[in-house]
Amino acid sequence: MKDKIIEILNDIDDSVDYEEEKSLIGDHILDSLSIINLVGELEDEFDISIGPEEMTKKNFDSADGILAMVKRLSEEQ
Repeated sequence: MKDKIIEILNDIDDSVDYEEEKSLIGDHILDSLSIINLVGELEDEFDISIGPEEMTKKNFDSADGILAMVKRLSEEQ
């Protein structure tokens, strides 16, 4: 699952080491347009729905945060 998330992130910007980067939002690596694209890709790939309440720095600041959110939403839905 994490490999697929990294692949999706690399499709958005392949100049970032997503395994190591822990501040995608804080360092402005992901902007609002990137996050919109990312959400669409995650929803399609993992058959989940990411609501506005999920749009937090904690959920999108790292690949691990995204993975945790996707796993949680997959279990809930």
